[in-house]
Amino acid sequence: MEVEDVRLAVVHQFAAGVLPDRASLAAALATDEASVDDALDVLADQRHVVLREGRIVMAHPFAAIPLGFSVMGRETLWWGGCAWDSFAVPHLLPDEPEVLVATRCPGCDAALAWVVGRQDPPEGEEVAHFLVPAAHIWDDVVHTCGNQRLFCAEDCVDRWLEVTGHDKGDVFDLATLWRLARGWYAGRLERGYVRREPDAARDYFRSVGLSGPFWGL
Repeated sequence: MEVEDVRLAVVHQFAAGVLPDRASLAAALATDEASVDDALDVLADQRHVVLREGRIVMAHPFAAIPLGFSVMGRETLWWGGCAWDSFAVPHLLPDEPEVLVATRCPGCDAALAWVVGRQDPPEGEEVAHFLVPAAHIWDDVVHTCGNQRLFCAEDCVDRWLEVTGHDKGDVFDLATLWRLARGWYAGRLERGYVRREPDAARDYFRSVGLSGPFWGL
């Protein structure tokens, strides 16, 4: 068993709507849980999975904990890791050409939902607000993802910032969020997937219309 085998088992179990754990991964790979633990530690160091007290809580774009979004496919319901990850699901899964992404506006608590597909961005005047700059995403990635949210409008962002005391991050429209999500995880379900290093990430951000110091540009 290789570390890559465990990575693939994790993301494919998530994709199938199963929350992966040591037991399910060990059974799927015909190995022991101690070997799975060792591989998960490596994958966490490589930022392929996020562990909390040894438990897998995220393998982007999937989450095992609620972070503000649900993503409903034809037969499967997932927790969305954040606005970015939720919009990425139909682009990653070949059998899910569109999904229903649902959340609440943190500023006014209004229910929000979009059908997100591969061909065009969803329509709407809502905005995304990302609190944590790109260079600090992995300082506390669960906190980061929990604060990549969708709001009714920028007025709701400002209201939420006033209540929480946070400084304003970056605000952009649904079309930009869709472009950001569209190709970010390409190849993640395949063997040999490589995460983008900072230079490649900055080029990608620029290609989808995101710029400025928040994005390392």
